[in-house]
Amino acid sequence: MKIDLTETTSSKINQALVSARRAIGTPAIGMVLTLVIVTDEENAYDALKSAGDASREHPSRIIAVIKRVSRSPRARRDARLDAEVRVGSDAGTGETVVLRLHGELANHAQSVVLPLLLPDAPVVVWWPEDAPADAAKDPLGALAQRRITDGYSAERPLDELAVRAATYSPGDTDLSWTRITPWRSMLAAALDQQPAKVIGVTVEGESDNPSCELLAMWLADRLGVPVERTYSGGPGLTAVRMETKNGVIVLDRADGSLATLSMQGQPDRAVALKRRETAELLAEELRRLDPDNTYESAVKFGVEKLHTGGEVKAAPAASAEEKAAAGGQKAPAAKKAPAKKAAAK
Repeated sequence: MKIDLTETTSSKINQALVSARRAIGTPAIGMVLTLVIVTDEENAYDALKSAGDASREHPSRIIAVIKRVSRSPRARRDARLDAEVRVGSDAGTGETVVLRLHGELANHAQSVVLPLLLPDAPVVVWWPEDAPADAAKDPLGALAQRRITDGYSAERPLDELAVRAATYSPGDTDLSWTRITPWRSMLAAALDQQPAKVIGVTVEGESDNPSCELLAMWLADRLGVPVERTYSGGPGLTAVRMETKNGVIVLDRADGSLATLSMQGQPDRAVALKRRETAELLAEELRRLDPDNTYESAVKFGVEKLHTGGEVKAAPAASAEEKAAAGGQKAPAAKKAPAKKAAAK
């Protein structure tokens, strides 16, 4: 069931939601959270579809906030709110409200969204693209317990990681981090089977892919060893190689779906490691509403600390010591000893 409202208010939208539920015979509210999507007309369909699919696992009230760009000065002065209310089969397992904010109202989206939030339920805000620099201080982000961005959609994804690290607040997360959950689980399980000290790691994947950088930073942060970042044609992450005192552990995924896990003294194993859709990533993030301390530690590690191998067509990047010398600074003490061991090999 769909209800279109033109030049409306938040109060009228709430009344329309109640009337729509009664009309389809489901007056009770069984939703567990409010998901606010901040997007534009171009990306609204895909974002709403992903959120609708995720709502099968997490029944939600989905509120899409679309700020309409006004071309003329008169249109920018005129504040208007149009809305579309969807319930029943048109809204998955919850409810969907699509808000289109015109004119000055676009600068005050939080005042429109606040009355539409489910009472006594968590709030999650998701920016599929064009996320604010500081999500927690954004007027809509301030309403939420959880804030989801996606560095992969940024124009300069690696710079976006630096922004996320500098402005991190408890409750922030990024779908670039969610994409590597299966990789982190598989690598941790492999180390459980091969309990030997890791002395070096290589992460291979597409250039300008924030998921590859986050995985490399997570490994460097957790293992305390030098991590070399090398590049391939993708798709996405293609391989991780961990050198241990008992041999090499290799997780190789060349086609984006099926990976091969190779370990010393064991036969190679095929592992399902397909690239997941946005709906699956979103559903995973909605399972937890507490701060992700592991993500915080990884993103704050810093891309500049990685031992980067450089792109195929570029000259090899300088070592950490050379970079520090060029900048007139000393290399971090924690990194000196591992770097010498790697060179000795």
